[in-house]
Amino acid sequence: MPAHTYTLINQLSKHLAFKVVRLEDSPHLQELQRMSYYSMILITEGEAKLHAELSSYDVKENALICLALYQPFQLEMKDCKGFLIHFHPDFFCIYKHHNEVACNGILFNNIYQPPFHHLEPADTAKLLLIIEQMREELKEEALAQHELLSSYLKIFLITASRSRLQYTGDAREQAELPEGPFVLQKLKDAIEANFKEKHSASDYADLLNISAKALAKITKTHFNKTLTSMISERIISEAKRELYLTSKPVKAIAFELGFDDEYYFSRFFKNNVNVSPQIYRSQVGFARAEGGLN
Repeated sequence: MPAHTYTLINQLSKHLAFKVVRLEDSPHLQELQRMSYYSMILITEGEAKLHAELSSYDVKENALICLALYQPFQLEMKDCKGFLIHFHPDFFCIYKHHNEVACNGILFNNIYQPPFHHLEPADTAKLLLIIEQMREELKEEALAQHELLSSYLKIFLITASRSRLQYTGDAREQAELPEGPFVLQKLKDAIEANFKEKHSASDYADLLNISAKALAKITKTHFNKTLTSMISERIISEAKRELYLTSKPVKAIAFELGFDDEYYFSRFFKNNVNVSPQIYRSQVGFARAEGGLN
């Protein structure tokens, strides 16, 4: 293990629980990744090309990339420095702590924004300070180590969420197309209200009384992805939440999400996540979720 890598292992499952590693020691990120834990990449120097889902983004220094469970990504780095943090949902459940941290839908599983944002230098400094505290705590096992590390992680997530909200607020004010924000907000509202019943792009064009071609152009311009992929991501996000937090059968989850055929839903899920709903549920620690996750 590289000298600058610090890892906490779940003693029950023997799987990774929490890890902090220098970005310079993470060449595997240059290849396509689908990880069974959350990943946060803080870039302090250099630049990179991020490929996530079906979109690509240019990322520069003072940026934080946040990637959810099994979210496909690849990071082409050029002289990058910074840190990579992994945490398993067994270690810290963003759903359970949503009211305290509110990072789900802001840092993670936000289909309406890129999976990264740029930071003010002061925010980068705050995050680096927290990372240093994490690394120091991970050096050797100590009393209440899990509790202290999860507290550091919670502070990191809150700090990052505040920064993200400020960033997206500024981005809204800089929208290039005057009609864009109005249509986009209506589209967001329509997807949130109807994604369980309406799965096609044409459904939303009809709801917004706009041509499918015009809506596709606006969506691609502002979200850098197709409307179809956005709808799929929203369905998958909800499916992951249900698989993780509930004991509902896959068939019931499929039906709630507008799929009459459980097997079609399973294929849809696997095509998007690369694992079946059953495997996803088992690998993210569902068995312990109902008993009270940390």
